[in-house]
Amino acid sequence: MGAIKREQLDRQEKAAGQPATLSDLHAGGNDVFCWCNRCRHNAVVPLATLIGRLGAAFPVPEVGARMVCGRCGARDVATRPAWPHEAPVTRHG
Repeated sequence: MGAIKREQLDRQEKAAGQPATLSDLHAGGNDVFCWCNRCRHNAVVPLATLIGRLGAAFPVPEVGARMVCGRCGARDVATRPAWPHEAPVTRHG
């Protein structure tokens, strides 16, 4: 994540006292980026899908706890906003 985006998200979280929610991402026009910590598979999940299942007030960092990797079946998934300027992540190694 870029330093400017990280600082912006940190300011938003500190101001609200809570992590960013799916509603916050909707306001910014972002989807959710998911990364499997086991096999490194990654994908961008459309925000509309997540809001429909979890609700707009659901915290973004907790989305990963509800995800299952489509490649290896692991439940060890990290999530963050899918910032539009960042290049796709590829498998390393």
